Amino acid sequence: MSIIIRLDRVLAERKMRLNVLANSIDISTVNLSNLKTGKVKAIRFSTLDAICKTLNCQPGDILEYVEDEKE
Repeated sequence: MSIIIRLDRVLAERKMRLNVLANSIDISTVNLSNLKTGKVKAIRFSTLDAICKTLNCQPGDILEYVEDEKE
């Protein structure tokens, strides 16, 4: 996939644990963990909004586009 989730990096920079963020934005730790590890195919804008508000960051801090390598 061309979109990489950088949530782990932002959490480390903010010295926040995943379960604290999950509780803050009212989402299950399992769902947030799946997002962090890139196991999801979509993210709701409301979830992205809540993450950005809580972590005081921009969507671009969390999501990164990387062009697929051509074979």
